[in-house]
Amino acid sequence: MTPDVPTPQPRPADTAGAVLYRVVHETAYTYATPVELAHHLAHLCPIDTAVQERVDHVCDIHPEPGHRRSEVDVFGNVREFFAYYSPHDTLTVRAVSLVRVRAPEAPDWAASPAWEQVREQLLYRAGKPYVAEAEFTFGTHFAPVFSAAAAYAAPSFAAGRALLQGARDLMHRIHADFTYNPESTEVQTRAPQALELRTGVCQDYAHVMISALRSLGLAARYVSGYLRSRPRPGEEQLVGADASHAWVSVWCPVNGWVEFDPTNNRQPAADYVRIALGRDFADISPLRGVIRGGGEHTLEVGVHVSPVEG
Repeated sequence: MTPDVPTPQPRPADTAGAVLYRVVHETAYTYATPVELAHHLAHLCPIDTAVQERVDHVCDIHPEPGHRRSEVDVFGNVREFFAYYSPHDTLTVRAVSLVRVRAPEAPDWAASPAWEQVREQLLYRAGKPYVAEAEFTFGTHFAPVFSAAAAYAAPSFAAGRALLQGARDLMHRIHADFTYNPESTEVQTRAPQALELRTGVCQDYAHVMISALRSLGLAARYVSGYLRSRPRPGEEQLVGADASHAWVSVWCPVNGWVEFDPTNNRQPAADYVRIALGRDFADISPLRGVIRGGGEHTLEVGVHVSPVEG
């Protein structure tokens, strides 16, 4: 039995120009020896945002867990805990969602304040009004604040440059300077290593951009989700389709959170499905756990995002 899923707010104000997607994310583990005890945490349920509405979501887990529950975390994501207290040698998690997505409105580039003004607004000072977005200026495990990141960001953020223009330029530079190579990094690679290597996958591109922005005192967060599996006729295939994808959102006082995808050198449109928001990958990894036993294991992951016609 699938537990009720909490419904975060807000929902989209309208569905004009929206696309309805069916998202299937399947993860299958096969263990060499039985797992005796396991605790897992999943972020597989799409969030509701101003441009996205979760219409339906079902997560089937086999074998049936001994315990499972869903809740909304501090960032507004739906997360699911499940546990096993008896031996099992396989684990399959299949999440199927219907999500209605429309393209975000283009930001008002001209209205964006200078990046230094935004940095000052985010700084903590006694007696000064608290800015909640400042929580995303601090370094984290995968996206720390470090001098090399600030130095890398500096050419994009000349004195007085508009924040969003600087962020867009930084996205362009990361895309140009880095080589997409799934064999070059691992899931545990952090931004300092990725910046030094100048190669990696979408997770690395996002962590580098986040570290660069935070190292200048700006607020940036990690977005996990999916891309439309097959492009429309005449459109280019995006890097990261048919797998979990990751990109970045940057806070601007005038425009709110504005998204950038350095892997594909573009701003997310109606072909992006958002699953969760956090400080870095550690907050919102699709599926992770702690197990006792199991020995060696094999892992298969499949993702497919397709529009629902009609």
